[in-house]
Amino acid sequence: MQAYTLAKCNQVGYRSSVPYRPFEDQNCSIAGALAIVGERWTLLVLREVLLGRRRFQEIKRNTGVATNILADRLETLVEHGVLERRLYSEQPESYEYVPTPKGRDAIPVLVALMQWGDRHLARDGPPRVLVHTECGHDADPAMHCSHCDEQVGPGTLRVRPGPGAKGHQRDEPLLPATL
Repeated sequence: MQAYTLAKCNQVGYRSSVPYRPFEDQNCSIAGALAIVGERWTLLVLREVLLGRRRFQEIKRNTGVATNILADRLETLVEHGVLERRLYSEQPESYEYVPTPKGRDAIPVLVALMQWGDRHLARDGPPRVLVHTECGHDADPAMHCSHCDEQVGPGTLRVRPGPGAKGHQRDEPLLPATL
């Protein structure tokens, strides 16, 4: 995983007095995911690619991201196997960005963020509506338990140490302790 230094952050347009601290010392899947997709603009770039806008100028036009930032975000997503860079024209040499299976696996993350934004920020209603391609109807995807198939909602999940837990994580009880 590429570690970004303060110099790199400043090079790509960040203006922060707080130095960038990588998440490498945290044994946490959320921290690991954020190291790849957590920088400003990255999820919006991924959104565009997953919506079928795969060329640099299309992504730039639809997000408003600066050219240097977009180039950096695309490079990071390609480097981590989230997107694949493919030549689509030799004259002039032009590339498009195609989601890999790893990139398509981010769809539920974007859907969850969209649903949260629709619920808490969209005063006039959702700007876009999900449609289930199998039946053609509007969809409101929800998480379900892989064991009992019951819907999983806020307050019905807790976490326990998993096989990759380290040290103190193995000693922690079910979290949060109270719901």
